[in-house]
Amino acid sequence: MKTIFSSLNLVEVHHLKNLLQSAGIRCHIRNEDLVRLAGEVPFPECALQLVVEREEDHPAAETLLREFLRPRLRALKPWRCQDCGETSKGSSPRVGSAAALAKDA
Repeated sequence: MKTIFSSLNLVEVHHLKNLLQSAGIRCHIRNEDLVRLAGEVPFPECALQLVVEREEDHPAAETLLREFLRPRLRALKPWRCQDCGETSKGSSPRVGSAAALAKDA
């Protein structure tokens, strides 16, 4: 059995456990009681550990977690301000025209 993920965040680790289990990968969490001692006990000793139970599942579990935890940029669609007519390219939700700024003031 190998630890695939460690964290002090109980919700995060349980969510990842559910993700793996929904893919048919057997796993469990170690140190659920010790995590409460964070700060008094060194992190490596008390961090929650998500453990994959079968060695043959480890590569699939790593791939799933890597894909799930990978940062993604959210593409915003271009839109037009109804007040001033300025078009945003989607990079910012604010319109930079003087009319729109004056309306906010």
